[in-house]
Amino acid sequence: MNSIFWINFSYIIAAVLFALGLKMMGAPASARKGNALSAIAMLIAVIATLLTQGLSYHWIILGVVIGSVLGTMAARMVAMTAMPEMVALLNGSGGLASLLVGWIAYDMEPGAPLFTTISVYLSVLIGGVTFTGSVVAWGKLSEKISSKPFLYKGQKIVNSLIVAAILLLGLLYCLDPVAQYSAFLMIILLSLILGVLAVIPIGGADMPVVISLLNSYSGLAACAAGFVIQNNILIVAGALVGASGIILTQIMCKAMNRSLANVLFSGFGSVTQQQSSAGAQGEVRSLSVEDAFYLLEAAQSVVFVPGYGLAVAQAQHVVQELAQILERNGAEVRFAIHPVAGRMPGHMNVLLAEANVPYDQLFEMDAINPLMESIDVAVVIGANDVVNPAARNTKDSPIYGMPIINVDKAKTVIVLKRSMATGFAGIQNELFFYENTRMLFGDAKATIQTLIAEFKN
Repeated sequence: MNSIFWINFSYIIAAVLFALGLKMMGAPASARKGNALSAIAMLIAVIATLLTQGLSYHWIILGVVIGSVLGTMAARMVAMTAMPEMVALLNGSGGLASLLVGWIAYDMEPGAPLFTTISVYLSVLIGGVTFTGSVVAWGKLSEKISSKPFLYKGQKIVNSLIVAAILLLGLLYCLDPVAQYSAFLMIILLSLILGVLAVIPIGGADMPVVISLLNSYSGLAACAAGFVIQNNILIVAGALVGASGIILTQIMCKAMNRSLANVLFSGFGSVTQQQSSAGAQGEVRSLSVEDAFYLLEAAQSVVFVPGYGLAVAQAQHVVQELAQILERNGAEVRFAIHPVAGRMPGHMNVLLAEANVPYDQLFEMDAINPLMESIDVAVVIGANDVVNPAARNTKDSPIYGMPIINVDKAKTVIVLKRSMATGFAGIQNELFFYENTRMLFGDAKATIQTLIAEFKN
């Protein structure tokens, strides 16, 4: 048997492992094993590709060394709060790689067959949109640029004209790629511009959806690049990432009770300043750490609802320690996870997994809501929009109709928050003014550490 057979056989094994790994990532209990399985699949795919004749190994080895160093540094140095931005940059890197593969392939063989020419066109188009779109998403998530939607008159018309120009230039390029190098360069330029214009109108509250959509784009760009260089495993892996990203995007939209078109084109957050206080009036009742201790000590059932503020405070480990103390005190402890809590898909799952929270204590929104009326104390840590009753009660609220975790139905709600500032969506939370809600102001980590000390004393 020749090397071609073993390369293709290795690709099949890698493809199967990719599919199994992706399946396992669908559940928190098996996500780590799925991630490891996918990593093994990628290793097999890389080794099999290195067996291909005609590759320049010294450049490949240099790339492996640089990538390994950067990856190790990022894994160790990037804070959990910066993980969404990191994911955005990784998506952008995939898009840029696909764009460069398509560009180089065109330079090497401008008179390629029509199918390859179309693949090159798709590779640079999707890759360009993914790259600059991800950079803008990174800027919004890291607050390097404003997280608010950037809207201007005629924005949709401008975007439509750019899309039309890309399609027209693509047609000219595909009909005569050798003579249309200037059209090819214009396609690259316009795709980069389109990526920026497609993401800047989207508000910060919709970033989890955008991240999953850009992840899908990076997969589709990789799939197109696979057709360009005729690499089967790149086609399969890119298709899997693209399909899973689209499915995840649909799940996220469903969790927000909004369509993808509404997320991409509504400019969510642009009208919240006038509506942020609608239905959110009344007296705020605060309590001391000592009072919170007495409430938790007497509770038989406690639900923790984490949000992005938990990541900011880096309080996941002390929350887990408090949960263990409550369990030893006789309380039943659960963690309620909203699909769009945080700033990327699965953000809270990753955060709690880092703190070794048992998987059987994690409850999705639909599973915890029917139980909420029987909960003695619900502890909201850094979550805002995903527990805001305005989504049920206030028709003129921008989040009206979005499914939320119904913490307001618990017997007592303790909200850990630094101040009364609005959340990432810029909307005041009606929950803060409810009679069964008590605000516990201060840094979440320091507050919980004080609670733990109270229990130990």
